[in-house]
Parts: sequence; structure tokens; C-alpha cells
Amino acid sequence: MAFEDKGKLPTKPHHVIMEDRSRLSVTGVEDVISFDETEIITRTGQGNLIIRGSGLHIGKLTLDSGEVSIDGTVQELCYEELSPTGGFFARLFG
Repeated sequence: MAFEDKGKLPTKPHHVIMEDRSRLSVTGVEDVISFDETEIITRTGQGNLIIRGSGLHIGKLTLDSGEVSIDGTVQELCYEELSPTGGFFARLFG
């Protein structure tokens, strides 16, 4: 009998594919938090993925399947760690 952890929801597989720094395909995206021509912030099961560059444009967005395609000049990809659950005091004290 396999043990199942009921506390965690399964995350979608997460992949990042970059082509010539001008096209980016990301899977496992749960939400797009914010976007403009210089920065796009997405939420994935691996943490927030921040894409920085110039002339960034979301060409395709399908949150049902968790896919995002981005065109433009990609200069930086950065992940923010997943924040611990709980409020401010739970993070501060424990």
C-alpha cells in the first residue's frame, strides 16, 4: 500500500525551453501575476518565475494546460522560492 501525502496538491510538470533568446515556452504555469514589456512574473509549482528582457509579449497563454509562450529579447530568468505557509508571525516565529 503506497503512502499518500494529503497535505500537498500535485503540481504540473514544469519545463522551460528557450530558443535563441527570442522565444520562450514555459509549462507548469499556474498563473501570470504581472506582465509588461520588460518583466513577466508567473507562478509555477517550483516558485515564481520572473522573466526580464525587452519587447516581451505573451503570444499564447493557456492556464488550463499551464502553457505560456513569450516572444521578445530574454535577458534574465529568475526563480523566487516558494513562501512558507502561514501569516507573517508564523514565518517569523516558526
